[in-house]
Amino acid sequence: MKCGMKGYLSFLIMWILHNRCMKGAEIAREIEKRKGKKPSPGTIYPALKDLKNRELVIIDEHKKYSLTEEGEEKLKSACRSFCKTFYDVEEMFEFCK
Repeated sequence: MKCGMKGYLSFLIMWILHNRCMKGAEIAREIEKRKGKKPSPGTIYPALKDLKNRELVIIDEHKKYSLTEEGEEKLKSACRSFCKTFYDVEEMFEFCK
């Protein structure tokens, strides 16, 4: 999975943004729902800045982030790689119960 992703944070942010644009604080709350802990602004905003610098996300006048076309393509590629690697994810879910 190549997007320069540290610990899948960039992947998770892109995944969250693939359905709708959001502000940084909304992204942090969505991550909190998924992981149980809200990431700090010092974690979220550098990741968003990096994604923006790589032209994978854009920010509008309302400070909402969304994926670019290139971001959509990178996300699809990362998802394919993730699914190929973790093809047995359903078995993993059963194991974790």
